[in-house]
Amino acid sequence: MDIILLKDIDKLGYKHDVVSVKNGYGRNYLIPQGFGVIANPTNMKKLEKILADVEAKEAARKEEYQELVQKLADVTIKVGVKAGVSGKIFGSVTNVQIAQALKEQLEVEIERKKIEIPDDVKEIGTYSATLNLHKEVTGKLDFELVQE
Repeated sequence: MDIILLKDIDKLGYKHDVVSVKNGYGRNYLIPQGFGVIANPTNMKKLEKILADVEAKEAARKEEYQELVQKLADVTIKVGVKAGVSGKIFGSVTNVQIAQALKEQLEVEIERKKIEIPDDVKEIGTYSATLNLHKEVTGKLDFELVQE
């Protein structure tokens, strides 16, 4: 079954992509949740019209995101965490904390869903997160965990 996605869905596709999924997944999850519509000829014509309008806006956003990635490439943000004597942190570091630190320290707002943190963040130190800002623009953000 072919579906036109109405929202970005992790590990499936981006908004306005036409993807092939199993019938049950499409009919029982994607369509009722409002994540997609069936890719019939009528909806495909609507999609072509929408994509033409979005194309111009995407080019401008893409340049902004590339500038943002270049700006963040040389910067290391500091995230305060509670840690034990050995340097092992209590709890975990989330993309919400990274987004909040970006907003406070650099006055840059990035949606938390666009920040991916590696799984092995368990001790104080310097780590790298991936920023998925656009289909074609990804970047790297260095962050340092410091003890509060």
